[in-house]
Order: sequence, then C-alpha cells, then structure tokens
Amino acid sequence: MKIFFILAGLLLLPLTAQAEDTLNGANTAWILTSTALVLFMTLPGLALFYGGLVRSRNVLSILMQCFAIAAIASILWLVVGYSIAFGEGNAFWGGLDKAMFNGITKDSLVGDIPEALFALFQMTFVIITPALIIGGFAERIKFSAVLLFSAFWIVLVYAPITHWVWGGGWLQQMGLLDFAGGTVVHITCGVGALVAAIMVGPRRHFGRTVPHNLTMTVTGAGMLWVGWFGFNGGSALAANGDAAMAMLVTHISAATGAMTWMVYEWIKFGKPTALGTVTGMVAGLGTITPASGFVGPGGALVIGLLAGIVCFNMTILIKQKFKIDDALDVFPVHGVGGILGTLLVSVFASTQLGIFSGSGFAEGISTIGQQFQVQLIGVASTFAYTAVVSYLLFKLVGLMLGGLRVSADEEAQGLDIIDHEERGYVL
Repeated sequence: MKIFFILAGLLLLPLTAQAEDTLNGANTAWILTSTALVLFMTLPGLALFYGGLVRSRNVLSILMQCFAIAAIASILWLVVGYSIAFGEGNAFWGGLDKAMFNGITKDSLVGDIPEALFALFQMTFVIITPALIIGGFAERIKFSAVLLFSAFWIVLVYAPITHWVWGGGWLQQMGLLDFAGGTVVHITCGVGALVAAIMVGPRRHFGRTVPHNLTMTVTGAGMLWVGWFGFNGGSALAANGDAAMAMLVTHISAATGAMTWMVYEWIKFGKPTALGTVTGMVAGLGTITPASGFVGPGGALVIGLLAGIVCFNMTILIKQKFKIDDALDVFPVHGVGGILGTLLVSVFASTQLGIFSGSGFAEGISTIGQQFQVQLIGVASTFAYTAVVSYLLFKLVGLMLGGLRVSADEEAQGLDIIDHEERGYVL
C-alpha cells in the first residue's frame, strides 16, 4: 500500500509542475482590465488634463501630440522597445532577441498571464511616459521635434531604464523597490521635461498665461485618478492582495495629496482652486507609484501629505525662483514626486513602524539605511542618465530640424493652425 502512494505521488509530479505554467484566468482578466485603464490615462485622460491647461489656440496641438505619441510608442515597443526592456541581454541592455515580439505566441506566458498581454500592459506605460514630457515644452515646440525626440527617447532612455529596474537589470539585482514606475516613468518624464523646458526656453508670455478650460482639465484629472488603479494595481500582475493593497494606498495618497495642496493653497493665497486641488491629486498619485506595492495605508497617508507639501513648493520654486517655464509642471509634480516616493519606500516598507508599517524590504536587505542607499542609487542613476541623454537628443533633433521651437509669430498665432491647420473652437 505504501508503495502505491509513492508511485501515485511520482506520477502527479509532472502535473504539478505543469500547473505552475498554466494560464490563470482571474489574473489574466485583471491585467486585461488594467491595460485598458492605463491606456485610458493617456487617451483621453492626460490629453484632456493637459489640453485644458494650455491656451485655446494650442489645445488641438496637445491632443494631437498625445495621440501621435501613443501611436509611435506602440510601434517602437513592438519593433525594439520590448526587447530592449525585457529581453535577457545583460545588466544594462535587454538585447534584440525579442524584437518584433519574436517568440510571443498566444500560448507563451509571463508567470501565469499571456506574454502578449504582459507586453501590451507594458506598452501602455511606454505610451504615457513621453506623453507626460510634452507638458514641459507645451505651446512653443515644432510638432516634428515632438515626434523625433519622443521616438529617440523611447528607445534610448525609457527602454534601457525599464530593463535596469524591471527587466532583470543592475538596479533590480541591487534590490531597488519600484513597484509601478517611480524611476521608470515619473523621474524619467520629469527630468526629460525639465531638460526640454530649459533648452527650448520660456513662452513669449511666461508668467502671464492661464488655462483656457479648467472644466476639461478637471475631467481629465478624474480619468487619471481612475486609470491609476490599473497603473498601480495592475503592476502586481495578479488579482491578489498585493493588487488590492496597491489600489487602496494609491487612493489614499491621491486623496491626501489633493487635500494637502488645497489647504496649503487656501492658507497661502486665501482661496483654494480647482487647478491646485487636481494638481495635488496628481502629485499624490505620482509619489505613491513606486511605493504602492510595498507600503500600507498609514504610510500612504504620510506619503500623500508630503507629496502635497513638497511638490507645491517645488512648483513655485521652479517657476518663480529659477524662472524655468516647465509649462504644465511636469518636473515639480512627476519628477519630484517620483524622487520623493522612491526614497520614501525605504522608510514605509519597513515592518517595524506599527500602523505605518509596510510589507518589508527587498531580499537580502534588513534595514531602512540599506534600502535607502539602494533607492538613492536608483534615483541618482535614473536622473543623471535621463538628463544627459535627453540633452543630447534635443541637441540632435535641433540640428536635424534647424531648431526646436516655432518662430515668435507662429507661437503668437498658435500651434493648432501652424502645425495642423485646424482650430479647437469655432467662434
């Protein structure tokens, strides 16, 4: 009888091993949903959010840039981006073995979800990241420059850094904690936008421009808030407790960031504004992104509070102190938020903070100090690499096109007519 049970167990081993490689329907359904939510963040969420912030003569140019970037990013992700990011390669570069989605079939899996779905989910991240950058040079750059820069940037900045952090690269090997894109998305887009704002120069009426349609902006902001559940919750790549906690802390940080910015603005300027409130919400979302899979609700509350305070003051500093026309506040909100959130992971991931505890540090790391050192290296390397390569790419694109920005007369007329021969509004 004993021999029978032993033989039966041996026969079941292959079935057990095979079960580990089978598709999980629940997880697949959740990532399918998350993929749609993340694309919804760019189209139409970010497009409307940004579109309302510019002047009426430039609204179509912003919408067009978001749509065009979504298209070109998708094609480049297919051709080389996914391979560079998630190919085996080495510690810095994934190689080209997966170019044109080579090897991806309807039956191939990443974990227990289809690899085709994983590649598509990641594609929605590469779509929104360069789309966020356009806020740094809004209302004064050539459409051709937007396309060329975005294409080069995706291949030479976004894809390699994705490999470093999520594709088995050197930062992942060190133990960097970045659940949904504090480094990969927010620091890269923030630094890219800062470099762009400096190199392109300020708008003609810098300091005197006002959003043309805050109703549009608030609508887009609401879409971003909802879509971010897919962004952070989907990064668990499973329908499980990690995804649920990521969604919970995302919502808490967004709400806290919105309230903090609103109250801060109310105290400082006498009235709370819709623009300030939705900007605080986005700051809370961006700051919680790298931490969302590692911190608890208490940590999320503190992260949202700090996001509102730090990003609020950085926004004022960038425009009023340094006179940098980061038109739609990409660096002070996304860049600074990404930096802040990535560093705060090292504190609130700790399991020793009572109601502020998280789920623990990376494997092999046992103290806040050790994790902070790794997070700092991740922030510094991402910042430096993005800044240098973005600068070189803007120089290259400027040489190719005879300059990055439109003329003063064209800027005054508006990019809707100059670039697209269309108007957002018929008066």
